[in-house]
Amino acid sequence: METNLIAEAGKFMALGMGIVFLFLVVMIFALKLQAKLIGKYFPEKKVSPNKPAVSASNNTAKMAAIVAAVQHHKNLKG
Repeated sequence: METNLIAEAGKFMALGMGIVFLFLVVMIFALKLQAKLIGKYFPEKKVSPNKPAVSASNNTAKMAAIVAAVQHHKNLKG
């Protein structure tokens, strides 16, 4: 009863890698299908151009905080 352990290991490796590959392919298709379903039933809300976006004022506040922090840091160094 002589078994070739290298050949058996190769078979198990090929089987395992094949199963992982098939799982990843199925997962990619499932995620693409999920993205299409979410896009269809839960579309993104459009912001009308007449109304200013809330995030614009939020971005202005963030920018002001960043500029103030950089100026404070420069004042501490010099």
